Order: sequence, then structure tokens, then C-alpha cells
Amino acid sequence: MPSFTYTARNAEGRTISGVVAADSQQQALRNLDEQALFPVEIREGGMAARAVGGGRKRVSPTTTAVFYSQFADLLRAGVPALRSLDVLHKQTSNPVLKEVLREVREDLSSGQTLGDAMDKHPNAFSPLHVAMIRAGEKGGFLEEVLARIALFTERQNELRSKVIGSMVYPLILLCVGTAIVVFLLLVVVPKIRGFLRGDLPFLTRFVFAACDILKANGAWIAGVGVVALLVVVGLFRSKSGRAHLDRFQTKIPVLGRLTKLVGICRFCRILGTLLRNGVPILQSLKISRDSAGNSLLVAAIEDATESVRKGASLSAPLGKSDLFPLDIVDMIAVGEESNNLENVLVTIADSYEVRTSRQIDLAVRMLEPLLLVIMACIVAVIAIALLLPILTMSAGGIK
Repeated sequence: MPSFTYTARNAEGRTISGVVAADSQQQALRNLDEQALFPVEIREGGMAARAVGGGRKRVSPTTTAVFYSQFADLLRAGVPALRSLDVLHKQTSNPVLKEVLREVREDLSSGQTLGDAMDKHPNAFSPLHVAMIRAGEKGGFLEEVLARIALFTERQNELRSKVIGSMVYPLILLCVGTAIVVFLLLVVVPKIRGFLRGDLPFLTRFVFAACDILKANGAWIAGVGVVALLVVVGLFRSKSGRAHLDRFQTKIPVLGRLTKLVGICRFCRILGTLLRNGVPILQSLKISRDSAGNSLLVAAIEDATESVRKGASLSAPLGKSDLFPLDIVDMIAVGEESNNLENVLVTIADSYEVRTSRQIDLAVRMLEPLLLVIMACIVAVIAIALLLPILTMSAGGIK
């Protein structure tokens, strides 16, 4: 659909500029008239303006969660979608979301669906949320889907904030400990080294060698480390690299199990929510598949989708993948047999999210003393390496 860039005045006489999608210039003029805008100038072409606008700007998940919740409340109260977007556009204090909502409202008023309008802004509305909104539009339960998305987003934000908050102290320990070790090797060790002579112990010579390497090639080491990090990040962003990363994550003793459980909980919650609202199971599986966030889980869910399409059960292929815990597979099987799958899936998500949150908290708590012990051992090695020759010289002097 063509886009038209316009300059218009509102009822208060203020000048407003924007982009409106319409089949023709006359349709664009009618759309502006419906919005109580008086055109001053209108010309075809608006893709550049739209790209500079909300389409490429990021909106935080917390902000979108509030938007989804308020949008759902307005729709439940009987407010039409266009009017609801007007209200939310006026009251939001986030300039990025305000611009995005303005463009979404324009697209919606031009005849596009809400899902299609939101799909133009992937940095504000995730593809998963857009897919759920499209299902809600088709099924007539849009407000329920928006409320579920808001709740789901809030829970994910809480889990993410808890993990990030828990990792702050370990990261501070790691940075401070690294700085202390570098300071000892570059400042303290060279000053003491001048007083040590003779046949030095192996540990002392090892520390001195590390000091020399760091002093002579410190800048190169830091540069190579940064370049290596950028290369690894670039590789993991590719499809094949992401698959290798997902495979590696699942094999890590503690982190692997937690990563799988987080993805399984997201999948179960979204699938259960869609089934509760009457979305067919094949469509629900297609929408919820990508929410797992792990390519191995996505492949397992795709196999399960094919199984369901052929008339078989959902639980059997999930159990054969060796990625889903047996108790979860058994609960899904019972839900299928009792025709209560949607409630069972939500129950799985509720219970396992609590357990996963506790396990993440425990893992982070164990990480803090582990880092302290590692840093203490490194400092102790340096101290012992400096004290050994001193003690040896003192013992030789006493004899």
C-alpha cells in the first residue's frame, strides 16, 4: 500500500507532520479528515520517514508490557481500538512509543489489521507478540491475548531483572579481582623483584614470567581479547553459530538445564494461553514454537507439530528429543488424555518458573563465594611466589 507524507493542522491550529498509508491521495485525504486534520501539504512517498521513525527505534519490554495491559483494559471497557490507541498515544510519556503508536494508529485507520500495523515495528513489538495478536484478532479474543502478553512479558522481565541483579555483585568481584591481580603484576611485583637474587623457586619464576609477558604485551593481549570477543559474538549471531551455541549451552552441567527449563516454560505458557483462547493446536504450536529461544527446542517442537498434524500425540516426540524432562512429558501426556492440555501447560509453566527462579538464585549465590575463592587463590599464589625467596634467603642467612 502506498504511503503519503503530509503536513496538516489540527483543531487547535497546531501543525502536525506524519505518514499515512492509503490506496490513493484521495483516500489519504479522507483518512486525515477522519482524524480531524486539515491538510496543508500531502505528497506520495513516506518509507524513508517511516524508517527513521518508530520502525527502527527500540522500546523496552517493561514499557511494552504496560502498553499491552492498558490496551487490554481499554478494549475490555468497550473502547474501540482506534480510540484506545489515541488515548494511549496521548498519555504515554515515552517519546519512542508515542511515535510508534501514532504510526500504528494511522495504519489501523487506513484499513490494515492491528497485527500488520505492529509488525512494521519489530523493535517495539516482538514477532511472537505480533503472531499472538493476529490470532486474537481472528479469534475475537484480542483483549484476552493482550492481557496474557502483558502478564507474560512482566514475568519475563522480573526473571531477567532478577538474573541481572544477581549477577551485578559477581561481575563487580570479577572486575575488582582482575584489577587487583593486574596491579600486583605490573606495580608491586616489579618493585620487589629487584631485591630478589639467586636461584629462585619455580613458582616465583612463573610469576615473574607472567609479569614480563603482561608488561611487554598487555596492549596486544587486550586487543586480541576484544577482537576475539567480537568475532565470537558475530559467529554466534549467525544461524549455524547460534545452533552450536545452543548445543553447547544444553551440555553445561547447571546452566544447560536452567536454559532448557526457561525455554520450556515460555513454550508451555504461550501454547497453553493460545489453546485456552480457542486457537487450533497446529496454529498454536506454530506461534509458540519460536518462544523457546533455543534452536534444539525449536527443532523438537517442529517434530512434535508434524506428529500432531499426522494425528499422533504431542508428548511422544517431545519425550524422544531428550530435551524435555520426563515429568513434564508425563504431565503433557496426561493433559492430552484428559482433554485438559491447556490448563496442564499453564500449570507446568507456573510451577517450573518458580523452581527455575530458585535454582538460578542458588546458582548465583554459589558463584559469589567461588569467585572470591578463585581471586584469593590467585593473590595467594603471587604472595607465596614473592615470599618463598625471601624466606629462603632468611633461612640461608641464619645458617
